[in-house]
Amino acid sequence: MSAVPVEPVETPEPAWRQRAVERSTRAAKLRAEQRVQRFLDAAQELIADKGTTDFTVQEVVERSRQSLRSFYQHFDGKHELLLALFEDALSRSAGEIREAAASGRDPLDRLRIAVDLLYRSSEPKSGAQSPLFTDFAIQLLVTHPDQVATAHLPLLGFFTELVEEAVAAGQATAPKPRRVASLIMQTAMFTARAPAAPVGAHPSPISVEEVWSFCLGGITGPPPASAEPVATPAAKKAPAARKATASRGAAAKSTAAKSPAGTKTTSARTAKSGARKPSSEPAAHDPA
Repeated sequence: MSAVPVEPVETPEPAWRQRAVERSTRAAKLRAEQRVQRFLDAAQELIADKGTTDFTVQEVVERSRQSLRSFYQHFDGKHELLLALFEDALSRSAGEIREAAASGRDPLDRLRIAVDLLYRSSEPKSGAQSPLFTDFAIQLLVTHPDQVATAHLPLLGFFTELVEEAVAAGQATAPKPRRVASLIMQTAMFTARAPAAPVGAHPSPISVEEVWSFCLGGITGPPPASAEPVATPAAKKAPAARKATASRGAAAKSTAAKSPAGTKTTSARTAKSGARKPSSEPAAHDPA
């Protein structure tokens, strides 16, 4: 019999080799992350200086003091660089809101804090420009809505947690917590950036309190009525008056329906009575 095995035996990789590869991979990953961050920082500085996202890749490369080749090793182009900045900003915002909402006394209060912070962070700041959100994000919403949805995943995940906690605590009703969370987020963000609602002749901005009241009504239902409406004397008399009027109308209809038959019977009786008068009744004589 042959001592050579039919199936090849796989020899495990030596432990030292695994450690060396992992160490090398970690070092390469760290260097890549540092290079990417330098590109992001350079782009952020250019946006702050220019007040717009209108810059070139070459400007980013020069400011970051790196090579064009290195840039295209990490990004497909300017769009992907801006998308990275957008995702990074939303991820940081989600972390800040999560940290602040932790101070809430219960799930519904934590959700209120989160809505308040999301609304205020989405408001246009007077004298401050944020072209990443006012220019790039709006354009991205039209051209690549799937990328916008992906960028908002950290925020959506946190708001979904809050809605699920409120439902579990019996404070809210939401058959589809993730969709409800998405509706709450969009209401807060887009209302904060929307122009003031026209009320009469003057525009009236929608406040964060109104936004929260609207969202709260959507997950808990309308607030209960404070008391039964008190009926005034006139209101009390109205049903009775309507009832009396209806009774008189019914009686009138009944009389009208019976009157032709009654008239006909009376006339017949009168005619019959006249026919039965005796002929011996003295006739009237003219005076001589």
